[in-house]
Amino acid sequence: MATSASSLPLAENLVFASTKRTRTLFAADFGSVFLLDDTTAHKSLVTTKLRSEYESVRTLPPTLAAKLDGAASSARKRRALGKKKEKEATLGPEDGVDVKTQKMIEGIPAPDRGSSTALSLRPKDGAGAGFLPGASGPGTGLVRKEAPQQIKPVWHAPWKLMRVISGHLGWVRALTVEPGNRWFATGAGDRTIKIWDLAAGTLRLTLTGHISTVRGLAVSSRHPYMFSCGEDKMVKCWDLESNRVIRHYHGHLSGVYALALHPTLDVLVTAGRDGVARVWDMRTRTNVMVLGGHQGTISSLVTQEADPQIITGSMDSTIRLWDLAAGKSMAVLTHHKKSVRALCSHPKEFTFASGSADNIKQWKCPEGAFMQNFEGAGGIINTLSANEDDILFSGADNGEMCFFDWKSGYRFQRMDTTAQPGSLDAEQGVFCSTFDKTGLRLITGEADKTIKIWKQDEEATEETHPMDWKPKLQRQRQF
Repeated sequence: MATSASSLPLAENLVFASTKRTRTLFAADFGSVFLLDDTTAHKSLVTTKLRSEYESVRTLPPTLAAKLDGAASSARKRRALGKKKEKEATLGPEDGVDVKTQKMIEGIPAPDRGSSTALSLRPKDGAGAGFLPGASGPGTGLVRKEAPQQIKPVWHAPWKLMRVISGHLGWVRALTVEPGNRWFATGAGDRTIKIWDLAAGTLRLTLTGHISTVRGLAVSSRHPYMFSCGEDKMVKCWDLESNRVIRHYHGHLSGVYALALHPTLDVLVTAGRDGVARVWDMRTRTNVMVLGGHQGTISSLVTQEADPQIITGSMDSTIRLWDLAAGKSMAVLTHHKKSVRALCSHPKEFTFASGSADNIKQWKCPEGAFMQNFEGAGGIINTLSANEDDILFSGADNGEMCFFDWKSGYRFQRMDTTAQPGSLDAEQGVFCSTFDKTGLRLITGEADKTIKIWKQDEEATEETHPMDWKPKLQRQRQF
């Protein structure tokens, strides 16, 4: 008995196979309208229903007929025309049958007795022959549609820690890489901005001037300027040739949490705790536009060349897509249930991703259409970054780091960040991240006051690190 019981397949495998077979047979046809060839029965039904329901009102009562005699001449002409048609047709307007409806009933072709009623496949050319009533071709029974196929993810090498850089005395909250890919800048809770050599990891320069935590950094690709913002309501422009502040942008009523430069225009966009995004003229320091609409703190900001040129994510759990020329929002995305703390756009595709405590979502521009969820990330997502190799990185407040395939949404790696020796377990969060210009190095700023640089494992192959991916049977949820 033991031998026979062990030879039986597992119940889980049998249920999975049955579910898969059922979905293949019936899921594609669920909710579809079957166009059956029942024109004769439908014609008889309509005719009988019209006669039975409207026979009693074919002629008007005498009182109403007397009132209608004194109506306008146009009404009398229409009644005379109706009486004329009554002599010509069996069913007329007085029977409650419209002329168009009657012609439609008379024009219904007779059923084709030679057609089959068995299951038939839709033609591969997509013409749909034999699907409509009266069409020639295969039978007009149930039509089996092809089930949507899930995208198979591309294999990516796993990432590993390459270097740990210490130097800040507070949480590292801002990161940016210089367009020439020679150095990168970091801003932290110690109110300083530090410039680091990207290749060697050594400190080049320390800039002071903020009186509170630095929350945003950006380096211009057309000018020798670097911009910074912080919780002290200040937005500063630094001249990288003289290493000093040359402009201040005043206008925010509270801390400034996000900053971005427009790719083609000489404008600067900042947003923060006052719930508005401000557009500044880079040279004249003029507050060109105030984009209001969010009900909470704006914690993330993305700019791009084409509309929507500005995308903002807020603590009110909404994402707004802004038309920069009109100065108003094009769309409001309300799919998230929690605060949207992170946004990132794809370097090559016209898409972007948003991160929240519930999940990570992918959107398509310009209308902001929902594409898919990146499932598998835990904690509160503080930062998102994407490179040209279709790799999406997410960093959470509990130190969880996840790497996804951008096309399919598959999480191919998950790990916890390595805390600096001597730091608390609570200081294991990842606050900011960015890929360098080549996309081969990932830089993260963390709560243990360190900067970590990650790279892909060069010795990994598909054989040593196989991809554990299986297609899912259920439909993907949007919320």
